[in-house]
Amino acid sequence: MFNNPLRQFGDFESQYTDPDTAAVAILPVPYDGTSTWIKGADKGPQAILDASYNLEFYDIETDSEVFRKGIFVEPAVEGFDSPEGMTEAVRGRVGGILERGKYPVVLGGEHSVSIGAIQAVAKRFDNLTVLQLDAHTDLRDSYEGSTHNHACVMARAKELVPIVQVGIRSMDIGEKPNLENERIFFAHTLCGMKAGAWISEVVELLTENVYLTIDLDVFDPSIMPVTGTPEPGGLGWYEVIALIHAVCSRRNLVGFDLVELCPREHLWASDFLAAKLLYKTLTYKFCLGATNEH
Repeated sequence: MFNNPLRQFGDFESQYTDPDTAAVAILPVPYDGTSTWIKGADKGPQAILDASYNLEFYDIETDSEVFRKGIFVEPAVEGFDSPEGMTEAVRGRVGGILERGKYPVVLGGEHSVSIGAIQAVAKRFDNLTVLQLDAHTDLRDSYEGSTHNHACVMARAKELVPIVQVGIRSMDIGEKPNLENERIFFAHTLCGMKAGAWISEVVELLTENVYLTIDLDVFDPSIMPVTGTPEPGGLGWYEVIALIHAVCSRRNLVGFDLVELCPREHLWASDFLAAKLLYKTLTYKFCLGATNEH
């Protein structure tokens, strides 16, 4: 169960966490029903919210404090025995957030929580691309008896909209027929390249509207060791945020999710990284080119 559904993101004054006026709605989905190795991603949302209280909320790079836009944490989506039931619930909740004119951030949980969010956003926005930052392709049509397994996320997304995949370094040979080689950026090809070059290539493939799904195992395990399936050879912090900066500068980021944190005692740096990444992505979305409001 989600330990404290009243926990907010950051220790802001109540005027910045008012559900009626907040621009951002964070939806925790502490679901870990289909993960196949290390369990614990259901504890990820709470760990990220806990870590968020220790962030500094002034962003040096943009001279801004995005929390002033208002950030509210919705009651968690939980209590489902099947990934299909969870997907339906997330789709409905994200659809409701969009209907209220709020900016959706889904906080997993394992990667299967993204399916319902992508479905809701695809229904709302035309000319949409899903950008995946991940170690794994997640292009299986079905896995362990379910089409809504965490290994099937991008297969489901690809049925709705174009996808672009970045940081990939692990896949099953059975996924090869589903690959679009011109729309995938393998980690080994990015190694040694200047980030500006490959980032421009990624952004050029994106349509006007973009939904971003971030599996935290896109990062190298030297800086993000606590995921369900860590893979060596991942991206670094500045590569990832440079890509997100470019997307927010040149496209309309309509929402995002952050998934697969599998928290472990004494490895709090990973929880903090995830919270910082969430806040940094919101900063790029709302504060690029803006001056700080004091």
